[in-house]
Amino acid sequence: MVDRERIRQGYDDVASAYAAERVSSDGEREILDGFLESLPASPRVLDAGCGSGTGVPERLDDGAVCLGIDLSREQLRRAVERVPEHEFAQGDLAFLPAPDGWADAVTALHSLIHVPPAVHREAIAEFARVLEPGGRVLLTDGSAPWEGTNPDWLDSGAEMAWHVAGLETTRETLRNEGFAIRWEREAVDELADDEATWVYVAAELETDADRPDR
Repeated sequence: MVDRERIRQGYDDVASAYAAERVSSDGEREILDGFLESLPASPRVLDAGCGSGTGVPERLDDGAVCLGIDLSREQLRRAVERVPEHEFAQGDLAFLPAPDGWADAVTALHSLIHVPPAVHREAIAEFARVLEPGGRVLLTDGSAPWEGTNPDWLDSGAEMAWHVAGLETTRETLRNEGFAIRWEREAVDELADDEATWVYVAAELETDADRPDR
């Protein structure tokens, strides 16, 4: 089974356990709220890997427009029930179903870490494509590269795979796709047995005026 299908099936199968276990840490909530507060009024936000809608869609203020994208049909079903005022669609991070320049912001929390190395740059290029110039992205990554699988994630019987590119690779790819990194923060992963931390990277898509060398 290719990883894309394994990840889709895994999040379908783990939906109930994931909903019970995935509670954002205080650190993550603070980071996310700070990022969302920095956006313009009534922003258009594409949440790439929206899950059941408990992260970004549920925390947006009235007037914001959100398009949540996920591989998992079951996660999307739950998102529609939880946050019906926003739009949701099945999609891949490397092929986002949104027009060029549609979004003021893209969020990819705990989703880019599932993207295989062969399409890592394609996903970040898609973030750049759907953002308007000056738009912002917030993503999570690990400090170092890591790949692995778990045949019984969250004791649910669901199989899951991860492809963590690591900060060095992600920083380089962001810059190559026209982003300027604005800040980085760390927060503990509540689902990790070893209390691992994720790094939250915020970057801004530069305009031509921002890049005098172009």
